[in-house]
Amino acid sequence: MSTVSDWKISPAVQPKPEDYSFDLDRTLTSVVGLRTIIPGDAFTAEVLGTERAGNGVLIRDDGVVLTIGYLITEAESVWISLFDGRPVQGHVLAYDHETGFGLVQALGRVDVPGLRLGKSTPTQIGDKVVVAGVGGRQRSVAARIIAKQEFAGSWEYVLDEAIFTAPAHPNWGGTALIGSAGELLGIGSLQLQQTRATGQTENLNMIVPIDLLEPILDDLLAFGRPNHPRRPWLGVYATEIEDKIVIMRVANRGPGQLADLRPGDIILAVAGTEVSDLADTFRRVWALGHAGVEVPLLLYRDGRTFEARLASVERGRFFKSPSLH
Repeated sequence: MSTVSDWKISPAVQPKPEDYSFDLDRTLTSVVGLRTIIPGDAFTAEVLGTERAGNGVLIRDDGVVLTIGYLITEAESVWISLFDGRPVQGHVLAYDHETGFGLVQALGRVDVPGLRLGKSTPTQIGDKVVVAGVGGRQRSVAARIIAKQEFAGSWEYVLDEAIFTAPAHPNWGGTALIGSAGELLGIGSLQLQQTRATGQTENLNMIVPIDLLEPILDDLLAFGRPNHPRRPWLGVYATEIEDKIVIMRVANRGPGQLADLRPGDIILAVAGTEVSDLADTFRRVWALGHAGVEVPLLLYRDGRTFEARLASVERGRFFKSPSLH
Protein backbone atom coordinates (compact mmCIF):
# COMPACT_ATOMS: atom_id res chain seq x y z
CA MET A 1 0.00 0.00 0.00
CA SER A 2 1.62 3.23 -1.12
CA THR A 3 1.43 6.42 0.90
CA VAL A 4 0.00 9.74 -0.20
CA SER A 5 1.88 10.95 -3.26
CA ASP A 6 3.79 14.22 -3.53
CA TRP A 7 1.52 15.98 -6.03
CA LYS A 8 -0.15 19.23 -4.92
CA ILE A 9 -2.95 21.50 -6.06
CA SER A 10 -1.76 24.88 -7.34
CA PRO A 11 -1.40 27.25 -4.35
CA ALA A 12 -3.56 29.79 -6.22
CA VAL A 13 -6.67 27.59 -5.81
CA GLN A 14 -5.94 25.90 -2.50
CA PRO A 15 -8.41 26.81 0.29
CA LYS A 16 -7.09 29.18 2.96
CA PRO A 17 -8.15 28.71 6.61
CA GLU A 18 -8.93 32.40 7.10
CA ASP A 19 -11.60 32.26 4.40
CA TYR A 20 -13.80 29.84 6.36
CA SER A 21 -15.70 30.01 9.65
CA PHE A 22 -14.93 26.39 10.52
CA ASP A 23 -11.67 24.64 11.36
CA LEU A 24 -10.60 23.83 7.81
CA ASP A 25 -7.59 21.68 8.63
CA ARG A 26 -9.48 19.56 11.16
CA THR A 27 -12.38 19.10 8.75
CA LEU A 28 -10.08 17.94 5.96
CA THR A 29 -8.72 15.10 8.13
CA SER A 30 -12.04 13.31 7.53
CA VAL A 31 -11.20 12.95 3.83
CA VAL A 32 -9.40 9.70 2.99
CA GLY A 33 -7.85 7.99 0.01
CA LEU A 34 -9.06 4.70 -1.48
CA ARG A 35 -7.26 2.10 -3.55
CA THR A 36 -9.01 -1.02 -4.78
CA ILE A 37 -8.14 -4.19 -6.66
CA ILE A 38 -10.80 -5.75 -8.88
CA PRO A 39 -10.63 -9.31 -10.31
CA GLY A 40 -9.70 -9.50 -13.98
CA ASP A 41 -12.90 -11.37 -14.80
CA ALA A 42 -15.15 -8.81 -13.08
CA PHE A 43 -17.94 -7.35 -15.19
CA THR A 44 -16.64 -3.78 -14.78
CA ALA A 45 -12.94 -4.59 -15.22
CA GLU A 46 -12.80 -3.90 -18.96
CA VAL A 47 -14.26 -0.40 -18.67
CA LEU A 48 -13.16 0.75 -15.20
CA GLY A 49 -9.94 -1.24 -14.85
CA THR A 50 -8.69 -3.65 -12.21
CA GLU A 51 -6.85 -1.04 -10.11
CA ARG A 52 -8.76 2.06 -9.05
CA ALA A 53 -7.84 4.99 -6.84
CA GLY A 54 -9.66 8.03 -5.53
CA ASN A 55 -11.06 9.56 -2.40
CA GLY A 56 -13.76 9.11 0.21
CA VAL A 57 -14.93 10.77 3.40
CA LEU A 58 -15.52 9.37 6.86
CA ILE A 59 -19.17 10.00 7.75
CA ARG A 60 -19.32 8.08 11.04
CA ASP A 61 -16.95 7.74 13.96
CA ASP A 62 -16.99 3.95 13.54
CA GLY A 63 -15.03 4.16 10.28
CA VAL A 64 -17.75 4.19 7.61
CA VAL A 65 -16.47 5.88 4.44
CA LEU A 66 -18.74 7.40 1.78
CA THR A 67 -17.33 7.45 -1.75
CA ILE A 68 -18.35 7.25 -5.38
CA GLY A 69 -19.38 3.73 -6.20
CA TYR A 70 -17.32 3.07 -9.32
CA LEU A 71 -14.16 3.07 -7.21
CA ILE A 72 -15.30 0.07 -5.19
CA THR A 73 -17.61 -1.92 -7.49
CA GLU A 74 -16.61 -5.62 -7.47
CA ALA A 75 -13.50 -4.87 -5.37
CA GLU A 76 -11.77 -7.88 -3.80
CA SER A 77 -9.26 -5.68 -1.94
CA VAL A 78 -9.80 -2.21 -0.44
CA TRP A 79 -7.24 -0.02 1.29
CA ILE A 80 -8.01 3.29 2.96
CA SER A 81 -5.25 5.87 3.40
CA LEU A 82 -5.85 8.42 6.14
CA PHE A 83 -4.91 12.10 5.88
CA ASP A 84 -1.42 11.34 7.24
CA GLY A 85 -0.87 8.48 4.79
CA ARG A 86 -1.51 5.70 7.33
CA PRO A 87 -3.11 2.67 5.62
CA VAL A 88 -6.14 0.80 6.95
CA GLN A 89 -7.75 -2.19 5.27
CA GLY A 90 -11.40 -1.77 4.29
CA HIS A 91 -14.42 -3.79 3.24
CA VAL A 92 -17.09 -2.83 0.72
CA LEU A 93 -20.43 -2.37 2.47
CA ALA A 94 -22.67 -1.15 -0.33
CA TYR A 95 -23.01 0.37 -3.78
CA ASP A 96 -26.21 2.03 -4.99
CA HIS A 97 -26.49 2.17 -8.78
CA GLU A 98 -29.25 4.78 -8.77
CA THR A 99 -27.38 7.48 -6.83
CA GLY A 100 -23.82 6.31 -7.49
CA PHE A 101 -22.90 6.31 -3.80
CA GLY A 102 -20.71 3.60 -2.28
CA LEU A 103 -19.86 2.73 1.33
CA VAL A 104 -16.70 1.18 2.76
CA GLN A 105 -16.10 0.02 6.33
CA ALA A 106 -12.63 0.53 7.79
CA LEU A 107 -11.46 -2.72 9.42
CA GLY A 108 -8.90 -1.03 11.64
CA ARG A 109 -8.86 1.92 14.02
CA VAL A 110 -9.02 5.31 12.31
CA ASP A 111 -9.22 7.79 15.23
CA VAL A 112 -10.75 10.40 12.91
CA PRO A 113 -14.18 11.98 13.43
CA GLY A 114 -16.87 11.53 10.81
CA LEU A 115 -17.85 14.61 8.80
CA ARG A 116 -21.33 15.93 9.51
CA LEU A 117 -23.85 15.49 6.70
CA GLY A 118 -25.35 18.77 5.50
CA LYS A 119 -28.23 19.67 3.19
CA SER A 120 -27.43 20.09 -0.49
CA THR A 121 -30.84 21.25 -1.73
CA PRO A 122 -30.64 24.78 -0.21
CA THR A 123 -27.24 25.47 -1.79
CA GLN A 124 -27.17 28.16 -4.43
CA ILE A 125 -25.14 29.03 -7.49
CA GLY A 126 -22.22 31.15 -6.37
CA ASP A 127 -21.83 29.52 -2.94
CA LYS A 128 -18.23 29.06 -1.79
CA VAL A 129 -17.29 25.42 -1.27
CA VAL A 130 -14.23 23.24 -0.84
CA VAL A 131 -13.71 20.20 -3.08
CA ALA A 132 -11.42 18.09 -0.92
CA GLY A 133 -9.16 15.15 -1.65
CA VAL A 134 -7.06 13.19 0.80
CA GLY A 135 -4.02 15.06 2.06
CA GLY A 136 -5.37 18.34 3.43
CA ARG A 137 -5.32 21.82 1.89
CA GLN A 138 -2.57 20.97 -0.60
CA ARG A 139 -4.89 18.46 -2.26
CA SER A 140 -8.11 20.45 -2.04
CA VAL A 141 -9.65 23.19 -4.18
CA ALA A 142 -11.41 26.40 -3.13
CA ALA A 143 -14.33 26.40 -5.55
CA ARG A 144 -17.81 27.77 -6.16
CA ILE A 145 -21.05 26.15 -7.22
CA ILE A 146 -21.59 27.26 -10.82
CA ALA A 147 -24.64 25.18 -11.74
CA LYS A 148 -27.33 22.88 -10.34
CA GLN A 149 -29.09 20.95 -13.06
CA GLU A 150 -30.12 17.59 -14.43
CA PHE A 151 -27.38 15.18 -15.45
CA ALA A 152 -27.74 12.04 -17.55
CA GLY A 153 -24.88 9.55 -17.83
CA SER A 154 -24.49 7.12 -20.72
CA TRP A 155 -24.57 4.15 -18.31
CA GLU A 156 -28.36 4.43 -17.67
CA TYR A 157 -27.94 7.00 -14.90
CA VAL A 158 -29.81 10.21 -14.15
CA LEU A 159 -29.56 12.82 -11.40
CA ASP A 160 -32.47 15.24 -11.17
CA GLU A 161 -30.19 18.00 -9.87
CA ALA A 162 -26.46 17.43 -9.89
CA ILE A 163 -24.09 20.04 -8.48
CA PHE A 164 -21.34 21.46 -10.70
CA THR A 165 -18.30 23.26 -9.28
CA ALA A 166 -15.26 25.12 -10.61
CA PRO A 167 -12.31 25.28 -10.67
CA ALA A 168 -12.11 21.51 -11.05
CA HIS A 169 -10.30 19.11 -8.76
CA PRO A 170 -7.89 17.02 -10.88
CA ASN A 171 -8.38 13.84 -8.79
CA TRP A 172 -12.15 14.15 -8.58
CA GLY A 173 -13.38 10.63 -7.86
CA GLY A 174 -14.88 10.46 -4.36
CA THR A 175 -13.86 13.98 -3.35
CA ALA A 176 -15.81 15.66 -0.54
CA LEU A 177 -17.88 18.75 -1.33
CA ILE A 178 -17.68 20.79 1.88
CA GLY A 179 -20.00 23.72 2.57
CA SER A 180 -19.62 27.01 4.42
CA ALA A 181 -20.21 25.44 7.84
CA GLY A 182 -17.81 22.53 7.32
CA GLU A 183 -20.60 20.09 6.42
CA LEU A 184 -20.61 17.45 3.68
CA LEU A 185 -22.74 18.50 0.70
CA GLY A 186 -21.86 15.86 -1.87
CA ILE A 187 -19.38 13.41 -3.38
CA GLY A 188 -17.35 14.05 -6.52
CA SER A 189 -18.16 11.85 -9.51
CA LEU A 190 -16.83 13.26 -12.78
CA GLN A 191 -14.80 15.94 -14.50
CA LEU A 192 -16.57 17.58 -17.44
CA GLN A 193 -15.93 20.48 -19.77
CA GLN A 194 -18.12 23.45 -20.60
CA THR A 195 -17.55 26.06 -23.28
CA ARG A 196 -17.77 29.67 -22.19
CA ALA A 197 -19.32 32.43 -24.28
CA THR A 198 -15.76 33.44 -25.21
CA GLY A 199 -15.20 30.04 -26.78
CA GLN A 200 -12.77 28.94 -24.06
CA THR A 201 -13.33 25.62 -22.31
CA GLU A 202 -13.47 25.21 -18.55
CA ASN A 203 -13.17 22.02 -16.51
CA LEU A 204 -15.93 21.33 -13.97
CA ASN A 205 -16.56 18.75 -11.30
CA MET A 206 -19.93 17.00 -11.20
CA ILE A 207 -21.01 16.26 -7.65
CA VAL A 208 -23.65 13.80 -6.44
CA PRO A 209 -25.74 15.77 -3.88
CA ILE A 210 -25.72 14.45 -0.31
CA ASP A 211 -29.50 14.76 0.07
CA LEU A 212 -29.80 11.57 -2.00
CA LEU A 213 -28.03 9.62 0.75
CA GLU A 214 -30.32 10.14 3.74
CA PRO A 215 -33.32 8.15 2.41
CA ILE A 216 -31.18 5.08 1.69
CA LEU A 217 -28.34 5.23 4.26
CA ASP A 218 -29.91 2.92 6.83
CA ASP A 219 -30.69 0.36 4.13
CA LEU A 220 -27.17 0.55 2.73
CA LEU A 221 -25.69 -0.06 6.17
CA ALA A 222 -28.08 -2.90 6.97
CA PHE A 223 -28.55 -4.66 3.64
CA GLY A 224 -25.85 -3.33 1.30
CA ARG A 225 -28.52 -1.88 -1.02
CA PRO A 226 -31.71 0.21 -0.86
CA ASN A 227 -34.69 -1.83 0.25
CA HIS A 228 -36.88 -1.26 -2.80
CA PRO A 229 -37.34 -2.96 -6.20
CA ARG A 230 -34.54 -2.47 -8.70
CA ARG A 231 -34.89 -0.47 -11.91
CA PRO A 232 -34.85 -2.29 -15.25
CA TRP A 233 -31.42 -2.29 -16.88
CA LEU A 234 -30.80 -2.70 -20.62
CA GLY A 235 -27.02 -2.88 -20.74
CA VAL A 236 -26.69 -0.11 -23.32
CA TYR A 237 -24.41 2.93 -23.20
CA ALA A 238 -26.00 5.79 -25.12
CA THR A 239 -25.39 9.43 -25.85
CA GLU A 240 -27.42 12.33 -27.18
CA ILE A 241 -26.27 13.67 -30.58
CA GLU A 242 -28.36 16.39 -32.23
CA ASP A 243 -31.58 15.23 -30.55
CA LYS A 244 -30.87 11.60 -31.40
CA ILE A 245 -30.22 8.87 -28.83
CA VAL A 246 -27.28 6.90 -30.22
CA ILE A 247 -26.03 3.64 -28.74
CA MET A 248 -22.25 3.78 -28.25
CA ARG A 249 -21.69 0.36 -26.71
CA VAL A 250 -23.60 -2.66 -25.43
CA ALA A 251 -22.63 -4.55 -22.29
CA ASN A 252 -21.32 -8.07 -22.71
CA ARG A 253 -24.12 -10.59 -22.07
CA GLY A 254 -26.54 -7.77 -21.26
CA PRO A 255 -30.11 -7.46 -22.57
CA GLY A 256 -29.03 -5.11 -25.36
CA GLN A 257 -26.46 -7.57 -26.69
CA LEU A 258 -28.89 -10.48 -26.42
CA ALA A 259 -31.38 -8.46 -28.51
CA ASP A 260 -28.63 -7.79 -31.12
CA LEU A 261 -28.44 -4.05 -30.48
CA ARG A 262 -25.24 -2.58 -31.91
CA PRO A 263 -23.11 0.56 -31.60
CA GLY A 264 -24.51 3.19 -33.93
CA ASP A 265 -28.13 2.12 -33.52
CA ILE A 266 -30.47 5.05 -32.87
CA ILE A 267 -33.26 4.68 -30.29
CA LEU A 268 -36.34 6.36 -31.77
CA ALA A 269 -38.99 5.39 -29.21
CA VAL A 270 -39.52 3.59 -25.90
CA ALA A 271 -42.82 1.70 -25.59
CA GLY A 272 -44.30 3.71 -28.44
CA THR A 273 -43.23 7.16 -27.21
CA GLU A 274 -40.65 9.03 -29.27
CA VAL A 275 -37.49 10.07 -27.44
CA SER A 276 -34.85 12.68 -28.21
CA ASP A 277 -33.48 13.39 -24.71
CA LEU A 278 -31.15 10.98 -22.89
CA ALA A 279 -32.60 11.47 -19.41
CA ASP A 280 -36.14 11.12 -20.75
CA THR A 281 -35.16 7.90 -22.53
CA PHE A 282 -33.93 6.28 -19.33
CA ARG A 283 -36.89 7.53 -17.30
CA ARG A 284 -39.35 6.06 -19.80
CA VAL A 285 -37.62 2.70 -19.50
CA TRP A 286 -37.79 2.85 -15.70
CA ALA A 287 -41.45 3.90 -15.80
CA LEU A 288 -42.39 0.57 -17.41
CA GLY A 289 -41.84 -1.34 -14.16
CA HIS A 290 -39.20 -3.09 -12.13
CA ALA A 291 -36.19 -5.10 -13.29
CA GLY A 292 -37.41 -7.99 -15.43
CA VAL A 293 -40.05 -6.01 -17.31
CA GLU A 294 -40.00 -6.24 -21.11
CA VAL A 295 -38.88 -3.00 -22.77
CA PRO A 296 -40.06 -2.36 -26.36
CA LEU A 297 -37.73 -0.14 -28.39
CA LEU A 298 -38.05 1.31 -31.88
CA LEU A 299 -34.63 1.62 -33.49
CA TYR A 300 -32.99 2.85 -36.68
CA ARG A 301 -30.00 1.16 -38.33
CA ASP A 302 -28.53 1.42 -41.82
CA GLY A 303 -31.57 3.03 -43.43
CA ARG A 304 -34.22 0.84 -41.83
CA THR A 305 -36.46 1.08 -38.78
CA PHE A 306 -37.10 -2.00 -36.66
CA GLU A 307 -38.47 -3.03 -33.28
CA ALA A 308 -36.70 -4.90 -30.49
CA ARG A 309 -38.14 -6.18 -27.24
CA LEU A 310 -35.53 -6.36 -24.47
CA ALA A 311 -35.90 -8.53 -21.39
CA SER A 312 -34.56 -6.13 -18.77
CA VAL A 313 -32.59 -7.37 -15.75
CA GLU A 314 -31.24 -6.11 -12.46
CA ARG A 315 -27.82 -4.57 -13.10
CA GLY A 316 -26.31 -5.95 -9.89
CA ARG A 317 -26.77 -9.53 -11.11
CA PHE A 318 -23.72 -9.08 -13.30
CA PHE A 319 -21.41 -7.86 -10.51
CA LYS A 320 -19.21 -9.88 -8.20
CA SER A 321 -20.18 -9.66 -4.54
CA PRO A 322 -17.76 -7.94 -2.12
CA SER A 323 -15.10 -10.20 -0.63
CA LEU A 324 -15.47 -10.85 3.09
CA HIS A 325 -12.52 -10.18 5.41
